[in-house]
Amino acid sequence: MPEDLHDQAAPPQPTPGPTAEDSVTPGAEARPDPAAQPDDPGLQRLRAALFRPSRAQVVVSVLLAALGFAAITQVRTNTTDNSYAGYREQDLVDVLSGLAGTSQRAQQEINRLEVRRRQLESSQQAQSAALAAAQKQAQELAILAGTVPVTGPGIRVTVTEGPQHVNVDSVLDTIEELRSAGAEAMQVNGKVRLVAQSSVQSTPAGLEIDGVELTSPYVFDVIGDPHTLQGALSLSDGPIAEFQDSGATVDVQEQKALDITAVHKHTASQFAQPN
Repeated sequence: MPEDLHDQAAPPQPTPGPTAEDSVTPGAEARPDPAAQPDDPGLQRLRAALFRPSRAQVVVSVLLAALGFAAITQVRTNTTDNSYAGYREQDLVDVLSGLAGTSQRAQQEINRLEVRRRQLESSQQAQSAALAAAQKQAQELAILAGTVPVTGPGIRVTVTEGPQHVNVDSVLDTIEELRSAGAEAMQVNGKVRLVAQSSVQSTPAGLEIDGVELTSPYVFDVIGDPHTLQGALSLSDGPIAEFQDSGATVDVQEQKALDITAVHKHTASQFAQPN
């Protein structure tokens, strides 16, 4: 009886199922597990160097860190001016006072130089104005002296002799009347420039002015106000009337532009001297 009970109490054994090897398709290979693959030797060495450095690596790291710290300290030291780091407060006050005095003296020197510059500019302007005035006066004197050619408006007077030669007095009266009317420059026959020292003489052939012999017709080119010059010659008993009384004919024409090219040769004074 007990043996029968023991046989009844024993649990039934499960029937074993198919295994992984039994489920593999014939002809197919099982894929390997990536986690089961061994690490690359290079990665293993890198991990060992990072997590388990050698003594030499530690020493090199310490030296590099010390070198970097020294470089940073040197840069900061070079960029910081420690010239007055050890000065006392009174020393700093003295330095600032000296700098203020130097700055004040420099400003005074600048102001002095500015005043000098303005004086020089004013003097230069005055010299330029004086030079311009002198040049203008020299040009005017050269025109009066007849030493330079000139151009301008005026009149042209042509005197043609009749049966007799023109009178020297009539010629001199003509010159004086034109000067009194404001004539600035005169020439005769394009050859002789009339100036204050000009001389007029009669010759068998006609006239001699400043040593140059001239014959009729006598052409006077005169620069000045045309209306005023013509009026001075047309006065009653004036130069035109005098020429006509001697049988000469006179023609007066206004000119918008006359070129006086004859010049008077300058000669040094023999007797007159400036005071």
